Amino acid sequence: MLSLGGSMVVPDAINTEFLKQMRDIIMKDDERFIIVVGGGATCRKYQQAAKEIFHPSQEDLDWIGIAATRLNAELVKYLFKDFAHPEVMTNPHANIQFREKVLVASGWKPGFSTDYDALVLAKRFDADTIINITNVPYVYDKNPRDHPDVKPLKEMSWEELRGIVGDTWDPGMNAPFDPIAAEFAQKSSLIVNILGPDIENLKKCLAGLPWEGTTIQG
Repeated sequence: MLSLGGSMVVPDAINTEFLKQMRDIIMKDDERFIIVVGGGATCRKYQQAAKEIFHPSQEDLDWIGIAATRLNAELVKYLFKDFAHPEVMTNPHANIQFREKVLVASGWKPGFSTDYDALVLAKRFDADTIINITNVPYVYDKNPRDHPDVKPLKEMSWEELRGIVGDTWDPGMNAPFDPIAAEFAQKSSLIVNILGPDIENLKKCLAGLPWEGTTIQG
């Protein structure tokens, strides 16, 4: 189960090199994959444009972000061509079965991030661990943009993470993990491994080898 941060798909321009490398790693792996795709810069740019043009509600901004995740998810689906389920999953609760190697999912509805969608799908398909690929290599004890003295956290509890990210979801928010999803993960006893953009690190994690990042559980 992969939660692919939109920042890895579209950090600014589309990250074609990373996407090709990720595809190659997944195709060489014996397992099947569910990949939930975030919105990235596409999401943030459109949300910012909406704020400059009119006065969008929180729900408006969420729908704009969801559309961005669906566009990104279509691109990821086509990376795998015939090895991917032909439809992007837009509702994690929908009755779906897939036989293909890859199922790609996108955002669902306002109030929930793709982090949350990934957790719901993990629970549905009996996956107790989710790999979250993002643009930062760890969760830190403070926001690294504001504090130069941050410390990387290699292991932490969901309670500790919720103390960092708070309890409120904000459309387009840039946090290591969605607060609503963190609460759901804690109640569901799920494990999330947060990895940075290093593609070799992803390869190690999938192979069960030592990897760099943050494990959140408990």
